Amino acid sequence: MNTRTVAIITLLIAVSLCNGCVEQTSEKQLGPENFVVIVSILPQVDFVEHVGGDTVKVIEMIPPGANPATYEPTASQLKMVSSARMYAKVGSGLPFEDVWLDKIRSVNPEMLIVDTSKGVDLIPGDPHIWLSPRCAMVQVENIYRGLVKVDPENERHYYQNKEQYLQDLEELDAGINESLSVFSDRTFMVFHPSWGYYARNYNLKMIAFESEGKEPSLSDMESIIEIAKEKNIHFIFVQPQFSTKSAEVIAKDIGCTVIFLDPLAKDYITNMLEVTENITQSLA
Repeated sequence: MNTRTVAIITLLIAVSLCNGCVEQTSEKQLGPENFVVIVSILPQVDFVEHVGGDTVKVIEMIPPGANPATYEPTASQLKMVSSARMYAKVGSGLPFEDVWLDKIRSVNPEMLIVDTSKGVDLIPGDPHIWLSPRCAMVQVENIYRGLVKVDPENERHYYQNKEQYLQDLEELDAGINESLSVFSDRTFMVFHPSWGYYARNYNLKMIAFESEGKEPSLSDMESIIEIAKEKNIHFIFVQPQFSTKSAEVIAKDIGCTVIFLDPLAKDYITNMLEVTENITQSLA
């Protein structure tokens, strides 16, 4: 990695840390209790907290380590939904939402449902819009509009928070683009195809083992091994929510290293910097 890239990433880490310490504006009007906002996944918690500040209490439906494709909400979670004023859904085909959103809506029909994917150029079959900072900026705008609808008295507070966070995300996007733009071979290999929006926005090629939620067959694995050898792949990226067995078999066969990338980490900017650092190393 060149000196300029290191400097940019270091600066962005400092920005992400400082952003969490930004003093809340004096215009904010706090009620006796913070109102509840429900989200599906942890990265959305970070988005809503950055915009809403301490006027909101954010609750994720899918807890850390759970698989979004199979998780079922608990009775205590549904009880929290009953008191929420807003649900910020991913809205791009997340399996959990496809299965459970009607049930969640029936628990609290008065709750505002905000589709954070509105305005995103969706990739069919890929719900992972938040893994592109450019798409995340659209989600943040949608969250801001939803908060203003349910709490218009604090519109200025939300606007100022939103604008600061969008600036941080723009700097993150620029830094990622700078880090990845120097490579001519732009192929990376993953087990679960979570990084399609990231690959599209930074002109990378993602090769995935899994297809439509199914483990690769023996012939698929043989084909993947040949591709990995042809592309001189040194890293295979997996995520903590899925089994790594197939990835470890292939990695052993071609002498690769298995690296975890977490698409569901809460601290969004720091996580995306770590993801970029790992993908940069794989391309180098």
